[in-house]
Amino acid sequence: MKWKLTGRFLFSVVLIVILVIIINIVTFLTLYIVQGAFHIPVFKGEKVESAESFTRDFQKYITFSNNKPIISDKGKRELIDRKAWIQILDENGKELYGYRLPKAIKKKYTPLEIVNTYKYVEADIYATVYFSGKELNHHNTSYLIGFESPNIKKITWSYDSRDLMNNIKIGSILLLLIDGLIALLIGYFFSKRLTKPLYTLINGIQRLANKDYNLNYEPEGVYKDVFYNVNNLSYQLKAIDKERIKLDKMKEEWIGNISHDIKTPLASIQGYAEMMKDKGYDFSIEEMREYAEIIERKSHYLKDVVEDLNLSIRLKNEKLSLNKTKTNLVALLRSIVIDILNDAKYSTRHIDFQYTEEKIEMEVDELLIRRAINNLIYNAIVHNDENIQIIVSIEKKERVQIIIKDNGIGIKSKELDYIFDRYYRGTNTGESHKGSGLGMAIANDIIRTHNGVITIDSMVDCGTSIEIQL
Repeated sequence: MKWKLTGRFLFSVVLIVILVIIINIVTFLTLYIVQGAFHIPVFKGEKVESAESFTRDFQKYITFSNNKPIISDKGKRELIDRKAWIQILDENGKELYGYRLPKAIKKKYTPLEIVNTYKYVEADIYATVYFSGKELNHHNTSYLIGFESPNIKKITWSYDSRDLMNNIKIGSILLLLIDGLIALLIGYFFSKRLTKPLYTLINGIQRLANKDYNLNYEPEGVYKDVFYNVNNLSYQLKAIDKERIKLDKMKEEWIGNISHDIKTPLASIQGYAEMMKDKGYDFSIEEMREYAEIIERKSHYLKDVVEDLNLSIRLKNEKLSLNKTKTNLVALLRSIVIDILNDAKYSTRHIDFQYTEEKIEMEVDELLIRRAINNLIYNAIVHNDENIQIIVSIEKKERVQIIIKDNGIGIKSKELDYIFDRYYRGTNTGESHKGSGLGMAIANDIIRTHNGVITIDSMVDCGTSIEIQL
């Protein structure tokens, strides 16, 4: 874009220079013609020759025979073609020979008459006359060639060198003034053409700074690419602002939910603690242990929430260093499934583990991968009823493929776009599922930190399939 914009400016400047040069050339040519320093050419077919040059070169057609000058046949044809005549004079100005002469032409000339005939157009013969000469038979002769064409003109110009230098100075100053005026006029229109869209761009930038993103300029002119990019920036900022508003709303909802989820176990902990310290109550050992177990369970819940928050922040800011070791992913997944089924709450769930080979090894952070897979499987368990069928499979192709699939209630299509967003809780989350709302986001960040890809496919009442590529 930078070179395009520079090229347009350069083209405009070059155009201005060319226009000034053309105007200067036209001015000089006009003065040159007016001053008579221009010889009108004589045309013959495609050959161009000035009348003065033709006159000087015509002597090659003049010869001497029987003590008289004569013109060759070719010379006569040349005169006819140019509508010209010739008169040859002796040293005394008397006519020796003539061809195609006008009736009113003189037969003898004084020196003054020869000069006047050369300088001025005679009304009687009405022709532009040029002189030249040739030595014939040891005698100097001169000849006049008159051109009857009205297109051939001649102006005699005399000057004083002092006046000429003065005129050159005046002409130079005048030319500079004319050029300056032309440059000012062209510069005015050119700058107006440049500054008008600049004001529009400045106004657009001010609107963007004031969070007015409804800009849509027509990309044209020198700043075509700039207008296009301003439109694109406006579109991007509008999308970012819309996303920010959505995220702020989600964050507010999440803060409300997590505050409610944290208050409940805190209230239980506080209530049981107050009861246990009250001297008015006489608790048995079994009751004390039961209350302590509840307090411990609620404390673990709060600890998990805090850990989720801490891990999410570290993953988001890429400040988490991976402790990678060579791990058999098949054994890791098997142990995860077994641990979940050994939990009394989920011992009746149907989880099927499938694999194609006994050992699939990779360099991974075992604790983080375990955390990600746990989150995904627990997400399938808590959002569905007890009859849900869950399949966890691993297969090695070009990449290691892990699939967690269920035949549960599925996820609405409008929620799939946000399923991995922080703070998002789907509408299918029930009261039985209390947590930070960061589980899916953490799983996604862990997989991406391992240079992996996680995708999700779901249909309502048909189930959900999560695919991990490592």
